[in-house]
Amino acid sequence: MFRAIKEQIDTVFREDPAARSVLEILLCYPGFHAILAHRLAHKLYLWKIPLLPRLISQTGRFLTGIEIHPGASIGRRFFIDHGMGVVIGETTEIGDDVLLYQGVTLGGTGNEKGKRHPTLGDGVVVGAGAKVLGNIKIGDHVKIGAGSVVIHPVPDHSTVVGIPGRVVRTRGENGVLEHGALPDPEGQAIDDLARRVAELESTLRQLIADREGGGANS
Repeated sequence: MFRAIKEQIDTVFREDPAARSVLEILLCYPGFHAILAHRLAHKLYLWKIPLLPRLISQTGRFLTGIEIHPGASIGRRFFIDHGMGVVIGETTEIGDDVLLYQGVTLGGTGNEKGKRHPTLGDGVVVGAGAKVLGNIKIGDHVKIGAGSVVIHPVPDHSTVVGIPGRVVRTRGENGVLEHGALPDPEGQAIDDLARRVAELESTLRQLIADREGGGANS
């Protein structure tokens, strides 16, 4: 248990440059509190102890604003930055070294039974407000942009943006999710359409000018 706490503290220092001291992490980081509560609740859940795991989960939700179902399987060095509004469903599976920002939902798509929540590989980063829904696999080292809605599987080493989420090719070489540098497929499509309209207008004006010029000469 103490090793797990130390590893979690080291993870906070690695992921958050605002972390100044161990005491600050112990007292002021809701993501740290939520994951420790989940580790305990998950063990009790696996031991099939009734009710208590959910009580621990709901207490953690009340104190931190982060809801993690005790059934969710979460790997090592997991970090939730800020954390308010994060929801992680019962059959979610999360690999090692995963980072979530505030407002992320790892949820289902209906009332189906069995495996109904996403599986995230190692090194995944999910931006603020993103939704990953259904029994889908998100590959290793995938980056999901803020506000994206992902409902289809994503291959390894991809970056996903938009609603619905689309796989794009560009991301920082160091693997950091650089929100300001993410491509905007919808914006690009609008720009392309505007450019095409401008070209057609220019062509039409030229045709009208040629026709009027021809009429004047006759």
